[in-house]
Amino acid sequence: MEIGFIGLGRMGTAMARNLVKAGYSVRAWNRSSDVRSVEGVEMVATPNDAFQADAVFTMLSDDAAIRDVLLMPGVIRTARPGLIHIVTATISVAFADELVAAHNAAGLDYVSAPVFGRPEIAEAGQLSIMVAGRADAVATVRPLLDVLARKVWVMGANPKQANAAKIAGNMMITMAIEAMAEAVVVTSRHGLSPEPFFDLILNTLFAGRSYQTYSEKIIRGDFEAGFRATLGLKDLGLARAAAGTRLPMLEAVHARMAEAVSAGFGDKDWSIMADHTLRHAP
Repeated sequence: MEIGFIGLGRMGTAMARNLVKAGYSVRAWNRSSDVRSVEGVEMVATPNDAFQADAVFTMLSDDAAIRDVLLMPGVIRTARPGLIHIVTATISVAFADELVAAHNAAGLDYVSAPVFGRPEIAEAGQLSIMVAGRADAVATVRPLLDVLARKVWVMGANPKQANAAKIAGNMMITMAIEAMAEAVVVTSRHGLSPEPFFDLILNTLFAGRSYQTYSEKIIRGDFEAGFRATLGLKDLGLARAAAGTRLPMLEAVHARMAEAVSAGFGDKDWSIMADHTLRHAP
């Protein structure tokens, strides 16, 4: 099976490498010239070239990037007949509906497969992937997803259902980050350091990966980007749009993330919002 790949950032590069290691032929295109080559991947001149494959992955940053690269130039209308397009990026539910319509018009299958996992998780082939789309199309690309994932969860037949799951999950991660920061404010006021507190919490009430990852960042004060705060703020905006109503906790974390980005920390990891909370606690 020939695979196309659009978007070789840290996540995309790791995913493309794992597909090559699994024996697939991968041709890729990247918007930035910063990525000149990836071992085993054929770099092509245009997105149209990447769409001359059996399936193509898109890992771009947002709705606008996908629209600019694929929809506005009409790239999907030039695709190889029978190609299945797999979008792994975090996009809005409204744009997912737009992509369904565009792919139907072009006679192509569109599968939504956003992922949970930071770049190091992608490198290890241990992503958690939510997938939704026409059942036959999902079944066809499932072996590709299995190469990249610790587990694949099927969310439904409508692609936007996977996007709704991804958006809601990212919203919950930011809530966990802020909850841990505020817990440290409470405990530190009484002389308790974060290390024994998080050791207690991680081994009793909250043992999930997000709590493990971001408690370590809070303890170390390490906020170098794995997932940038600007993208976190974008995703919280998507959650607000998807909700269709005002959600108090979502409004609170959106405001906190916006404050951190406005303070000049947009290129830091999105867990910088915890540092912002700790620094501004009285």
